[in-house]
Amino acid sequence: MMLARAAENLYWMARYLERAENTARLINSTTHVLLDLPLEVSYGWKNLIEVAGLDTLFHKHYEEANEEAIMRFLIEDSRNPSSIYSCVQYARENTRTLREVLPAEMWERINSLYLYVRAHAASACHSRRDRYMVLNNVIEQRHAIVGLVSGAMVHDLPYQIIKLGRNVERADMTSRILDLNSAIQLPPDSVLHEMLMERIWMSTLNSLSAYQTYRRLISMHVRSSQVIEFLLHDMRFPRSISHCLSEMEACIKLMPRSEPLQIVIAKLRQDIAQHHTNGVTSTALHDYLDGMQAKLGRVHDALTRHYFHAYEGGTAPEGITQSEFQFAESSPA
Repeated sequence: MMLARAAENLYWMARYLERAENTARLINSTTHVLLDLPLEVSYGWKNLIEVAGLDTLFHKHYEEANEEAIMRFLIEDSRNPSSIYSCVQYARENTRTLREVLPAEMWERINSLYLYVRAHAASACHSRRDRYMVLNNVIEQRHAIVGLVSGAMVHDLPYQIIKLGRNVERADMTSRILDLNSAIQLPPDSVLHEMLMERIWMSTLNSLSAYQTYRRLISMHVRSSQVIEFLLHDMRFPRSISHCLSEMEACIKLMPRSEPLQIVIAKLRQDIAQHHTNGVTSTALHDYLDGMQAKLGRVHDALTRHYFHAYEGGTAPEGITQSEFQFAESSPA
C-alpha cells in the first residue's frame, strides 16, 4: 500500500512536468499569434498572465506588464510557483524522494531538464529566437520523460497516479489555451477578419501539436467552431478535454474507494458532452471555460481530500506528516 505522501508527490511531479511543458506551449502560441495580429487589435502579453490566472501575483513583483517582464515571470522567476523553472525544480525535488518507485533513468532525465532550464532560462527571456529554441527543447525533453514512464514503468497504482496528475493538468491548460483566443477582439469591419481568425486558431492547434491531426480528422480548413469542438470533445485527440477526463476516470476507477470521485468526473464529462459550440460568442466561450477550470479545480480538491489528506477521523493531529498515513487507508474527510 502506498503512503499518502508518496502518492501526492507522484501526482504533483506529473502536474509540474505537464505544467512546464504547457507553459512553454502557451508562450510559443502567444508569440505566434502576436506576430500575426494588426496593431489596432486590443491584445497583448498581459492577456497571457491573465488567462494563466497569475496576474495578481505578477503585479505584486513587476510594475509594467511588458514582454520581457512577463517572460521572466513565466520562464525563470522562482517567486512564481508556476514558472517553468519552478515547475521543473519542484518536479526534480519530488523525483528525488521517489527513486524506489520510478524507473532508474527518471532522475537523470529530470535532473538534466532542470540543469538545462537553469542554464538557458535567462537567454529565453531576452531573445525570441533563443526563447523558441529553449522552449522547444523543454517540450522535447518532457516528451522523452513521458516516453520513459510509459515504456519502462510498471502500470500499477503509482503509474496511474502519474497519469492522473498529467491529465488533470493537461485538461486545465487546454482550456486556458482555448480561453486565450476568447480574449482577442478583432475589429468587426476588418477585411482581414476571417484570415486572421484562421491564423489565430491555426496557432492554437500548433501550440497543442494538433494541427495535422485536425486536418486529417476534421477539415483542411481551420474554423473556430470546429477547432473548439475538436479540442473540447474529440476523444481521438490526447489533449482534448474530453479525452483527458476519460483518462482521469479510467485511472480513478483503478484506485481504492473511488466511487465519490467517479461521480464527480462523470458529471463533468456529461456537462462537456451537452455543451454546443456552434455560434458561441467569445464572451460565452470565456465564461464556459472559466467554469470548466473551476470544476477541474474541484476535482483536484476532491482528490486531495479523498486520498492525500484523508486522515482518520477527518482531522490530522497537530504536527502530523502525510508520510505517517497509508494511501487510501482512511475514510475521506
